[in-house]
Amino acid sequence: MTLLERGEAGAESSWAGGGIVSPLLPWDYAEPLSRLALLSMTAYSDWIAAIEAQSGMRAEYWRCGMQVREVAEPDAALAWCQAHGLAAQREPAQSDGTLWLPDIAQVRNPRLVAALREAVTRLGGVIHTHCAVESVSSQGRRMVAVHTLKGTYTADQFVLATGAWAGSALPNLPAMPNIRPIRGQMLLFKLEAGVLDTIVYRNGLYLIPRRDGHVLVGSTLEDVGFDKSTDDPTRLRLHAEAAELLPALADVQPVQHWAGLRPGSPDNIPIIDRHPDFENVFINAGHYRYGVTLAPASAELLIDLIEGNTPALDAEPYSWASALARSWEK
Repeated sequence: MTLLERGEAGAESSWAGGGIVSPLLPWDYAEPLSRLALLSMTAYSDWIAAIEAQSGMRAEYWRCGMQVREVAEPDAALAWCQAHGLAAQREPAQSDGTLWLPDIAQVRNPRLVAALREAVTRLGGVIHTHCAVESVSSQGRRMVAVHTLKGTYTADQFVLATGAWAGSALPNLPAMPNIRPIRGQMLLFKLEAGVLDTIVYRNGLYLIPRRDGHVLVGSTLEDVGFDKSTDDPTRLRLHAEAAELLPALADVQPVQHWAGLRPGSPDNIPIIDRHPDFENVFINAGHYRYGVTLAPASAELLIDLIEGNTPALDAEPYSWASALARSWEK
């Protein structure tokens, strides 16, 4: 296997995200996203264990649970969780519709990415960084080569997993439908270990603790193209809202403020399909906020499509045609 990466491998949305292994409000998404997410969440512990065993590195998978505050319709949310096999209960000490999801886990994205890179290399894969594809060559309905400034690469099968750039067309290769970059700004704080030991979410803002005392705060949703800059008003707002949830953050300054680009897609539903123009090209893109969450199930679906197996779930919602039919809300 050869991987061509336009920058550093795993340094875009995979590295920049928080690593919650669940949709933020599991009951608040279209069913195709939920099915893919729940399948991934069930497989995640074993998936991480296999990566760690192969790489000899830790990804810091932690089933720390998630507290969701101010749920608009807690009874409906609880009913959804029960119907989908997701553990959930009311927090009796809270009067604002707070729910506790004890089985929600997290992973430390940069360390997961490092472990994946090492595992790929140990399995014989080759990763070429700073090697953006400039154009492709084809014969009939087969792609035969991709061309970069570092050389030309041939293969029997190709997978396009181009993240936030998936909606950008290349010569001889159409853009993937309805995928565009969505910026997210985040803050990182350092507290004493144990000050926060569970994920906390309220009205679009989340706090994610790490075992060493770091706390991630995020995130914004900004449709600003490929601009990865940050701004002080957003930093101040995120800090203030985070301190409302965790007062210990009020008197400390963030140690880092950064932005990443998500591969935005309507309803957060990715495209996992054979390319409509090529019989030997496959797509795995458009996972929006949940690329890390959806990784195991997306990979399994992709492998089934490549090998001609019957997938474990209906693949139609993740098809190119379905992506064409979806649209962004105004």
